[in-house]
Amino acid sequence: RMSLSTSTRVFTEREVACHCTKESCWVLMGTRVYDVTGFLRMHPGGEALILRRAGNDVSRYLEGPPHRHSENARRWMEQYYIGELLCGPEQGLFYNKADVKEEEENSLVRHCSSVDLSKDLVDWQKPLAWQVGHLGEKYDAWVHQPVDRPIRLFGNPFLEARTKTSWYWVPVVWLPIVFFLSWHCYTTLAEGTTRIVLTSVPDVSIPVHKYLFLPLFLLGWFMWSFIEYCIHRFVFHMKPPAHNYYLITLHFLLHGQHHKSPFDGSRLVFPPGLASLVVGSFYLILSNILPDIVGICVFVGGLCGYVIYDMIHYYLHYGSPKRGSYMYSLKAYHVKHHFEHQRSGFGITTTFWDHPFNTVIPGRKTHSTTD
Repeated sequence: RMSLSTSTRVFTEREVACHCTKESCWVLMGTRVYDVTGFLRMHPGGEALILRRAGNDVSRYLEGPPHRHSENARRWMEQYYIGELLCGPEQGLFYNKADVKEEEENSLVRHCSSVDLSKDLVDWQKPLAWQVGHLGEKYDAWVHQPVDRPIRLFGNPFLEARTKTSWYWVPVVWLPIVFFLSWHCYTTLAEGTTRIVLTSVPDVSIPVHKYLFLPLFLLGWFMWSFIEYCIHRFVFHMKPPAHNYYLITLHFLLHGQHHKSPFDGSRLVFPPGLASLVVGSFYLILSNILPDIVGICVFVGGLCGYVIYDMIHYYLHYGSPKRGSYMYSLKAYHVKHHFEHQRSGFGITTTFWDHPFNTVIPGRKTHSTTD
């Protein structure tokens, strides 16, 4: 007969087996019961994979073969712990509807508190922005131990709101600019008067045909993929000095908070104000290197690449791509970056640049989250 504390909820096999839908999905690890309903959409293997194992023991799938899950994945799982499985004579015990209703109402609190946050290095009841800088040498390990809970950065409501952006604001703000500049570039080139004058030979000029718009557009998109890689690797994943409070705080505001809470839907895309700094810099560089309309053609391709990047990044965290598809493998790759290989796998829309820079995530069979 198992020994349980009075605060531990207990369930029969029959009760656990009843929770096998998208609306309520429970799994077992030995005698420990987990409510993974909120995790279904996040799972890199797709929600169907977990639903097929709902109500059953998933221990062997975490241990492998074929896949052994990372320590962060196991720690992440503990956030969904809700109680223990009754064995033997206790299987006849059932709980009334009031107990079940109370359990459902307290599910959010339970998911956040099943891992003892009172013993964490920061006070989760207070804004985190001004706390993380004091973690010093413990910051890097702490920020790469993800949790499934929202983060409050600032106490001031106005500042806090400025750090959050719904995904749809990215296409709403930037796509009209992409469409307008694309139309402007194509119609300008279609006039047939655009020519590139060689500075070394002023008397020689090269005509720019309207059909060159697409190659120039794609060149800009390709250039953005490199910028995306560089920003992610060298800016977002810089390792701030342990003694520098301000650099640690800056890192957390730029990207650390995303690694600490990777499924915070309000912080998965760039706020337009912050994005405009990168977009503006990209435009200024191109306008000083390339002739006016040619530079705009390349710029609009890069801007479109940025929009696609932000949309793909959001989808990799919240979408459920079809098994075997490109997006399915990209989602698994990105989740591995979050849960186990934080110093590699910097490509988001493509893994192309990870290859020449030797930052490809190792291909060993280790899954980052519950498979």
